[in-house]
Amino acid sequence: MAKAIRIHECGGTEKMVFEDVEVGAPGPGEARVRHTAIGLNFIDVYFRTGLYPSPSGLPLTLGNEAAGVVEELGERVDWLKVGDRVAYNGPIGSYCTERVLPADRLVRIPDGVSDEQAAAMMLKGMTAEYLLRRTYPVQKGDMVLNHAAAGGVGLILGQWANHLGATVIGTAGSAEKVELARAHGYHHVIDYSKADFVAEVDRITEGRKCDVVYDAVGKDTFPASLDCLKPRGMFVSFGNASGPVPPFPMTLLSQKGSLYATRPTLFSYVATREELEESANALFDVVASGVVEIRVNQRYALADAAKAHADLEGRKTTGATVLIP
Repeated sequence: MAKAIRIHECGGTEKMVFEDVEVGAPGPGEARVRHTAIGLNFIDVYFRTGLYPSPSGLPLTLGNEAAGVVEELGERVDWLKVGDRVAYNGPIGSYCTERVLPADRLVRIPDGVSDEQAAAMMLKGMTAEYLLRRTYPVQKGDMVLNHAAAGGVGLILGQWANHLGATVIGTAGSAEKVELARAHGYHHVIDYSKADFVAEVDRITEGRKCDVVYDAVGKDTFPASLDCLKPRGMFVSFGNASGPVPPFPMTLLSQKGSLYATRPTLFSYVATREELEESANALFDVVASGVVEIRVNQRYALADAAKAHADLEGRKTTGATVLIP
């Protein structure tokens, strides 16, 4: 029998239960996948706590991304075969040993990319892809600020933005995380526990400020992030690690320099099969070529997912983390 981490009500890590689940045969357009590695992301915490509502009610199997092997295919799936190594980001429900899911959300893992790397980077890596290439297309010479530079998205974004020719500035909360970010493409890293990041950005950019700010922290960095932007710069809020950005009047954007602001999600950028494949292929290309290095810094057994969540929320993790079934 398959195993899964599920919640029967929203709340703390104590609500996570490791239990038996039934996995049926795949129907038309579906595939049954045996997981080899499962990605851990802050969005999993949002679903566990109820900040994001469950799309299917309760009980809910947590998790959005994983890698594994195709075990069985339903009818009308001719682009995969049994034994293929595959990865995915969504639909929710990856914290399990095996599952059935829509085959059109699966992408093949190319040679040169491990299952652990794929599981650890689908959400984080494709998030970095859409942020850098589509939400605000970063160009050579741009000034970029990214908060949580030592986090999973941050380590990928720093390397990729550097490759695109930007001057990349990051923030982090400890000397260890500052050094980690510097080793992953950031030209300047600000320890926000010791310095005012707005003043430091002004100093680093010699008053020019930034073309774009990518902010997955939320409440704790707002509205200060707006003060790091040049006139007509873009504020990209894509996460709530410290809590959601509070409501604010639109006139604040005009007061700060006719700024742009957006709150994107990955799911809007990979809604079609074509978009999904384009995003995944761009990510696989930069990883396989060595432009972006994916390091799995923490591994937990799937049964210990509650401990993994506690460490993630306590900011005890860096970079990518995977759960091993």
